[in-house]
Amino acid sequence: MQQIIYFFLRNKNFLLFFVLFLISLGLTINSHSYHTNQFVDSANFVSGGIYSLKSSVTDYFDLKEQNSKLAEENRLLQLQLQNLKVQVPQLDSENLPDSLVSIIGAKVINNSYSKTKNQLTINKGEKEGVTIDMGVISPEGIVGIVSHLSNHYASVQSILNTNSQVVAKFKKSNHFGTLVWNAQNPGEVQLKEIPRVANVALGDTIVTDGRSTIFPEGILIGTVKDFSIEEVGDYYNINVRLFTDMTSVKHVYLLSRKDAQEIKELEKEAEDVE
Repeated sequence: MQQIIYFFLRNKNFLLFFVLFLISLGLTINSHSYHTNQFVDSANFVSGGIYSLKSSVTDYFDLKEQNSKLAEENRLLQLQLQNLKVQVPQLDSENLPDSLVSIIGAKVINNSYSKTKNQLTINKGEKEGVTIDMGVISPEGIVGIVSHLSNHYASVQSILNTNSQVVAKFKKSNHFGTLVWNAQNPGEVQLKEIPRVANVALGDTIVTDGRSTIFPEGILIGTVKDFSIEEVGDYYNINVRLFTDMTSVKHVYLLSRKDAQEIKELEKEAEDVE
């Protein structure tokens, strides 16, 4: 014990300097957006490498289940393609219409779902064409939105994040509201601002509305699990059971609307006129 005390006494000046240096570094990062972004990007790079190594080990023991999921996904995609060919016989690889959405495939290498502000880390970044605010989906439905980038990795703000807000609607009626999460159940989210005049039933399908430049219209979200009417107000309280199992998501797709920039510029011009 005496040795420890002597150590602190001998090095008190250095230790004081080191503590003050850490405090000043923290204040600098928190008070300047540029330093904050640089710090987050660097952290993403380091943690991304660690998560990749961890993911490689866990994936080895999860191959059978993931291969089954990929096989089922391919089966469904083939089914949709065949149905499309039946509806439009002249459709082939030579005359496919230009898509308004570009897609990048990625793998989840780290995922949290038990916190209040959950994030996922994926193995694609700026070098692979990923940008901030890209929508992220799984083969089953919505996952989240890209929030931070490094060269080869990206952080995704999960739908299971109390800061997350997505415009969603009923597939059958087009009544729309805001999708949020109350931090209670990782299998459920809440749909707010649906007026009581809307016809709501258990099992109704909820999809993205398409009013934002992040998600195109019609991306699957989940189904109505239960609902009630607010004691004060004219809106429903709706719990939505997610299609995507956020506790085991592995393979995701990043969506980018090709008309997003044009829409943003037009809306900015309209705001400037006002």
